[in-house]
Amino acid sequence: MDNHEQIINDHQVVFVAFCADWCPFSRRLKPIFEEAGKKFKEDHPESSAVFGIVDSQAHPALNDKYFVNKYPTMKVFVNGELVTKEYRSTRSVEALTDFVKQQLQTAMHEFSSEEQLMSNLDRSKRNIIARFADSSSVGYTNLKKMSSILKEECQFFIDSIVFFDPDTKDEQRFTGDVSNYDFLKQWLTDKCIPLVREVTFENVEELTEEGLPFLIYFRDTDKKEDDKIFIDQVVRELGDQKASVNALLADGKKFAHPLRHLGKTAKDLPVLAIDSFQHMFMFPDMNQLTTPGKLRQFIMDLHSGKLHKEFHETMDQKMIDLAKFNAENPEGHDHGTAKDGEARPPSVKPGHTSPPPSVFKELKPSNKRYSLLQKSEL
Repeated sequence: MDNHEQIINDHQVVFVAFCADWCPFSRRLKPIFEEAGKKFKEDHPESSAVFGIVDSQAHPALNDKYFVNKYPTMKVFVNGELVTKEYRSTRSVEALTDFVKQQLQTAMHEFSSEEQLMSNLDRSKRNIIARFADSSSVGYTNLKKMSSILKEECQFFIDSIVFFDPDTKDEQRFTGDVSNYDFLKQWLTDKCIPLVREVTFENVEELTEEGLPFLIYFRDTDKKEDDKIFIDQVVRELGDQKASVNALLADGKKFAHPLRHLGKTAKDLPVLAIDSFQHMFMFPDMNQLTTPGKLRQFIMDLHSGKLHKEFHETMDQKMIDLAKFNAENPEGHDHGTAKDGEARPPSVKPGHTSPPPSVFKELKPSNKRYSLLQKSEL
């Protein structure tokens, strides 16, 4: 695979499956993936897309380079760049070929008038607007490249480079050199991927793989104006903690099980908690969320181990409170519990001598779908 970088750079889309022969899921995928690549080439002989399979046992260095920690892992490169989101959907010829076709589609929407732009602009989403006099310029090429990578996070329109923030309603104008790809990439990534994201049953698996503790604001979706209070506090107090904690919004009615392990129900929303993937810790007083320094101290206490220590110091009272809660709220009578057939976190019973166990660690990639690698195997 010494030529892998050349292949990635020479094609608009490169779809790669990292497999291992000892992995039963890899063995099932390989013939399907090979058939998908063959069919795509037959149906689209002129397209700049290629399917590839990496034998991860023969090329272990590529595992480290591209952050592979399970088999099979399917990653996509667009215009020479690794797209952050892996392919996690259906493993069929049709689904795989459809995915590649979607990656080939342009992510930039052109418009001929201000009226046309305004009629297509969805201000509930994150929007990038750019204008170029010359579509053959380096700046245009750079933006087109980034739009392909960030098209799931942002909508791109051709005008002057402006970012519309759906949360603050602010307009932020790019003032740098568009021919400087690295600078443009950093600016667009910062704007398109917000500091606070939404966790859903569809994206929770990939969020867990980022390996950062979750700071979860369980909210009532009927009161979205309250979201801004949390988002503003995160921006003010945790801007430098992006690499150490994942700030997330969660629908408190859909994620009823994690609330139950904290002794809460949908009646108590909003609730703020940390899931460290070992234990869950609840923000002690929601009335103090906007008190300067309180949210930051909560995160610092997680990193220092103080939250775990304080739990044990007050364990007896917490166990009394939890027993009372369970007596008053028997399992199956949670407000907002998911209906039969809907996805939901598994039920986990709190231990008697530890903080409530992590629920979200149970939503990491499943060993029923992947062969998971331990760190010693990487």
